[in-house]
Amino acid sequence: MKAIVVRKHGGPEVLEHAELPLPEPEQGQVRVRLKAIGINRRDAFIRAGTYMRDLPLIPGIEGAGVVDGVGLGVSGWAVGERVVYYVPDLLGAYAEYQVVPAQRLVRLPSGLSFQDAAAIFDHGLTAHYLSTSTFPLHQGHRVLIQAAAGGVGCLLTQFAKRMGATVYGTVSTPEKADLIRKMGADAAILYRETDFVGAVKALTDGHGVDVVYDSVGKDTIQGSIRCLTKRGTLVLYGQSSGPVTAINPAELADAGSLFFTRPHLAHHIASQEELDQRSQDIFSWYLQREVSLNVDKVYPLSEVEEAHRRLEDRSRAGKILLIP
Repeated sequence: MKAIVVRKHGGPEVLEHAELPLPEPEQGQVRVRLKAIGINRRDAFIRAGTYMRDLPLIPGIEGAGVVDGVGLGVSGWAVGERVVYYVPDLLGAYAEYQVVPAQRLVRLPSGLSFQDAAAIFDHGLTAHYLSTSTFPLHQGHRVLIQAAAGGVGCLLTQFAKRMGATVYGTVSTPEKADLIRKMGADAAILYRETDFVGAVKALTDGHGVDVVYDSVGKDTIQGSIRCLTKRGTLVLYGQSSGPVTAINPAELADAGSLFFTRPHLAHHIASQEELDQRSQDIFSWYLQREVSLNVDKVYPLSEVEEAHRRLEDRSRAGKILLIP
């Protein structure tokens, strides 16, 4: 099979094309013939060595395709079924085939294409747990979403509006501002032109927001704290600008008895029941046209290097996909 291999850490140029043996499903595994692969920020961190893994490796933790083979001990799955998966501790999706634990697969409903499934799955699951579990949103909440035009940000904006919240989003360009307004945002804040803390205070008559969803990290964390109302919640779920290495608890107290959490998707889809429930919600909302997708660009697997350059280019908005 064709696959992409990383033999040394570095930039997008270390992504090598290779011909590898077809993987065989072992006990409890299913082989998937991939039709669409989701590119994840985690892929770039692993490629660069920010997240250390043994080398060589095939990057990729999410994809959609067709069941192509079933290992021993697997029940409930048959060759030909359409599936999608996200497995953050299992690499290997940048290929034509991957073996995946059977309990991590989710069936695709009719009407949902492979590309749409790959585009919505990881980001949709993330937006779902953030808005329903980490800080359950409801009518009357005021929300700030950092990097609102990103893949998660676009969906989180729509989920928050669906739940009755008022949504403010930070973006880098007027084009991204237009995008998030189309997704339902009540206000778009151009952080390169405007102090986003001051903008949030003005929009909320000085009160601040109930929750900040921050995927940027180092560059925004202090401002995010200052945007919160008393007893508000700061949700740090990413680090695109670099990791946050310290937060002074006294600062959270002085700012209004704030709450802080650093959640991870893997802990919110740990059981098959929870994975299935979140998947059913996001699939049904999309198919019923209650939310829409924003795919930034689709690349053939042969152009993976360019896709990774796009991933790390802040001009992008939405999900990037690879097609084997």
